[in-house]
Amino acid sequence: MNVVPSSSRRHEAVRAALAPSRRERVMRVRGDLRLGTPVVLTAGDAAALVVAVEMLTPERHAALVLSGAPCELAVTRHWLDRAGVAVLPQAEVVSLALAQDADLASLRAVIEPALAPDQGPPVARLAKICASAAPQPRIGAPLHAAAVALAKSAQLLPAALVLALPDGLATAAQHGLSVVDASGALAELAAARAHQPVSTAFLPMAVSASGRVHVYRPDDGGLEHYAIEIGTPDLSRPVLVRLHSACFTGDVLGSLKCDCGPQLRAACAAMVEAGGGVLLYLNQEGRGIGMGNKMRAYALQDRGLDTVEANHHLGFHDDERDFRHGAALLGQLGIRQVRLLTNNPAKCDVLTAQGVQVIERVALQVGRTRQNAAYLATKAAKSGHLLT
Repeated sequence: MNVVPSSSRRHEAVRAALAPSRRERVMRVRGDLRLGTPVVLTAGDAAALVVAVEMLTPERHAALVLSGAPCELAVTRHWLDRAGVAVLPQAEVVSLALAQDADLASLRAVIEPALAPDQGPPVARLAKICASAAPQPRIGAPLHAAAVALAKSAQLLPAALVLALPDGLATAAQHGLSVVDASGALAELAAARAHQPVSTAFLPMAVSASGRVHVYRPDDGGLEHYAIEIGTPDLSRPVLVRLHSACFTGDVLGSLKCDCGPQLRAACAAMVEAGGGVLLYLNQEGRGIGMGNKMRAYALQDRGLDTVEANHHLGFHDDERDFRHGAALLGQLGIRQVRLLTNNPAKCDVLTAQGVQVIERVALQVGRTRQNAAYLATKAAKSGHLLT
């Protein structure tokens, strides 16, 4: 006998099916921060209002000041290291208590010094906004760590204002703000992504008349990644593969500051010569920090910093890319053994850890120019790339 669910049970089932999952809530919060909308993060009984400094408007900044709530600046240790401020070794994210009268221009000068090169060294900039004359960084709590990680995930500068609110949930409900648990957000941002196939089509290319493009969408709503078959690869044998991170300046504009464009073209040519291969084109511009931040880093390089120092100066790690995307795309194609075209051993390590057997690392040493000699030297010395 069929039992018809009661009206209340049907209502609960519909509500459960329509309610956003934790992952969806986290990605909604990420999108809100990118728009400049404040969000509320929770950790146990604590709650805080969070806004990305880069997207803070004068109107919202004035409203935060009027609230009177204690305000902290959450940043990564890299920025303070570059500023010459001592940070405890275990602190990846730190917080700084802000003065009540810290103005928006001074805040922006702290997180993006190129905006105001005449405002003195980094420590002097910090002194203008901190509650104490000498900046006293503290180890960031989960709220601070999640705030910075979400900003970074949105390809914003990794700096956020965090205001402790005793009535944070009520504030969120009153103003229609998104709410998410800080620890849950950190777990979701660190998780490997599943990739759903979107579309596939044949594509004749200049390098090979026989080609096919597969488009995959990650389950976090991020940018799609592409698996491009060059020629006719034999998937029953170790496949010649290149994990290539998108580089608009190198791949499209022919930039001489990097070797990305020549590597892309050389990889495709090698695949044709081998009878076929797979190019994984991962949308991780600027080593995962996005085009806007990449240009910020380039501007800092023009002032004498190397590529790693420039990333640190902006608050990022040396490399923010996630090569697990590449392993996931290979899994979608049924490829478990590869000959990997790369000078970066880290790519081999990640694929191996994800269950893809790297039978051979195939060197790809092309594209050296007078303009990128220092860049390549830094990649070898600081990032472990094998260039000799």
